[in-house]
Amino acid sequence: MNVLVIDGQGGGLGKQLVAALSTQCPEIRLTAVGTNSLAANAMRKAGAPRAATGENAVAVNCRSADIIVGPIGIVISDALLGEITPAMATAVCQSHATRVLIPVNHCENYIVGVPEQPISDLVAAAVQKVKALCAGEGCGKRVY
Repeated sequence: MNVLVIDGQGGGLGKQLVAALSTQCPEIRLTAVGTNSLAANAMRKAGAPRAATGENAVAVNCRSADIIVGPIGIVISDALLGEITPAMATAVCQSHATRVLIPVNHCENYIVGVPEQPISDLVAAAVQKVKALCAGEGCGKRVY
């Protein structure tokens, strides 16, 4: 199971995701891609065995991912203070992977109807969803 974590800015969310996924889902093949080197390094230090940076890394790794995890901004061009390029958002959206998107309300994008929650709670919920998807649960047709 190829799980791709994508994050930008300082990589704080990605760092938490990588640490939790590494611990709770040791059977996955985890890759982290930062939209910048600071984010990639944060995820590498959190335990990502493979980490890369930039637009091409997002495009390449989205092609082989079974699950993509990250803030909702990874599917919105110019999100994360402009770090998500149109090519990055397109790569994520056109990937055949199942996307587990975390509703982070900032940077001019707000998800109405989703209450504010601590990031730690959102990370825990995302990790539980990845675990369920790896176990073959969920709305997708794929069985892993």
